[in-house]
Amino acid sequence: MKDENIVWHEHNLSKKQRSEQKRQKPCILWFTGLSGSGKSTIAGALEQRLFEMGHHTYLLDGDNVRHGLNKDLGFSDKDRVENIRRIGEMSALFADAGLLVLSAFISPFRSDRSMVRELVKENEFIEVFMDTPLDVCEQRDPKGLYKKARSGEIKNFTGIDSSYEPPEKAEITINTATDSVESCVEQIVSYLQKSKIIVV
Repeated sequence: MKDENIVWHEHNLSKKQRSEQKRQKPCILWFTGLSGSGKSTIAGALEQRLFEMGHHTYLLDGDNVRHGLNKDLGFSDKDRVENIRRIGEMSALFADAGLLVLSAFISPFRSDRSMVRELVKENEFIEVFMDTPLDVCEQRDPKGLYKKARSGEIKNFTGIDSSYEPPEKAEITINTATDSVESCVEQIVSYLQKSKIIVV
């Protein structure tokens, strides 16, 4: 329940003004997919590309956020929901600042991703589904997490003993098992240009 004494304070500068200054339309690019699907790799490469194009971005990565803002959360379903809720609120604030926000999180539940989508205006939430097959992600296993999950050392691991709900209508779908990093980045940049979020 919200405290009745807490009132939203309107600022002098609007999202529109902050966005126009940066010559871009704010949005949240939400990278979702299994561990090892390429979320952080593609998000990082995209941020570099957008930076070189003169755009203003910020990249939020799952592991990094759990070192600070969400270090008090575990990996139960309840904590996963709270993890995404906090990230969603922070992403919305960055979008309000006029930024292109790149958020790379497994975010396994559709309801959580829908919750974040509802925090911003229509067309400001772009779901990027990393549709990389489980067997490929497990072969990569960059952090050795799948091996630990298979041996029982890690519980509630998405894709093994915790479910992942793929998007039903993602704006962008990428498979890093078949496409190169460069190709994936081009697909996203092309979408942003066609949607007039960024201008060449």
